[in-house]
Amino acid sequence: MDVDWGELYRTALPDLVRFLHRKVWDMERARDLAQDTFVRALRENPADPRAWLFTVAANLARDEARTAIRRKRHLTLLKTEVEVSAVTVDPAGELERGEREAVVRRALEALSERDREALLLWDAGLDYGEIAGTLEISPGSVGTTLARARERLVKAHREQEQDDVAHQ
Repeated sequence: MDVDWGELYRTALPDLVRFLHRKVWDMERARDLAQDTFVRALRENPADPRAWLFTVAANLARDEARTAIRRKRHLTLLKTEVEVSAVTVDPAGELERGEREAVVRRALEALSERDREALLLWDAGLDYGEIAGTLEISPGSVGTTLARARERLVKAHREQEQDDVAHQ
């Protein structure tokens, strides 16, 4: 299969970075992982490159999470002073945005891996066939999987908001 890698890069990169950002919650790291994914794709030349990219990206993000957990444990042992040099234009707005992002993150983390993957793949712009291939489910079940995952996300988000209100 002859793939126009330049076109695929232009069209898939923004979706891939957004997908990875919602998995690793660090935009620079998401961009790095997306680049790594494309490098691997060029070596492998997969038959269905777009779906393959998201499958590999999900695996890289999982590996990244494991590494981050190990690094965090190590840093806890080596705890040192942290410099705070945050200069923001609107501290209240940044705080509010951060709080909203934290609620969404916790709601996503409360979902099963399959629900989270389905939603993130859909949000990244994959079509049902690509989502089915990545999740290894039938294309006919993607709609139901997404609908149920959305319901669970809404419920988890409400629960996170209620928990936040209760702890204030």
